[in-house]
Amino acid sequence: MFTIDFTGEYAAFFLFSAIMICGAVLMIMLEKVVHMIVSMAAVFLGLAGMFVLLEAEFVAFVQVLIYAGAISILMIFGIMMTKHQQAEQAPVRPLKETLAIIGSLSLFGLLFYAIRRTTFPEPLPFQPGEDNTMAIGMTLYTGYMIPFELLSVLLTVAFIGAIVLAKKEAD
Repeated sequence: MFTIDFTGEYAAFFLFSAIMICGAVLMIMLEKVVHMIVSMAAVFLGLAGMFVLLEAEFVAFVQVLIYAGAISILMIFGIMMTKHQQAEQAPVRPLKETLAIIGSLSLFGLLFYAIRRTTFPEPLPFQPGEDNTMAIGMTLYTGYMIPFELLSVLLTVAFIGAIVLAKKEAD
């Protein structure tokens, strides 16, 4: 058995884990779509924090820039540009809810038992990672320049098409 030293990394890990879990649960539980997107953005930001803990700063930056920023904003624009009718509420079925709670607790118990009974190998000594952001940039802008530019043109055309479609619906 090995001991755990509770350091700032562990505190940050548990903080980011709590943010991600709360965001995921709120994403499922909330009813308003805009609130769901905000909780989904919280999950994306928590995941970016996890990437920072793993010393993958470039992936964390891309996570924040693309997912927490661009995707969330696009979803909010999509919601704002479309008309939403309030759907009527489904009847509450206590039997299904009870079975879902029992199943969830059973799965949690099974996973908790399996994790507690598992013996993990001795961890390897820590070796800091290399800064590979420059290598990613060089590969992206030399070997994959044409696909990169085609993707930017495709995204621009899709955005313009969405605006044209939204403008037609408004008229």
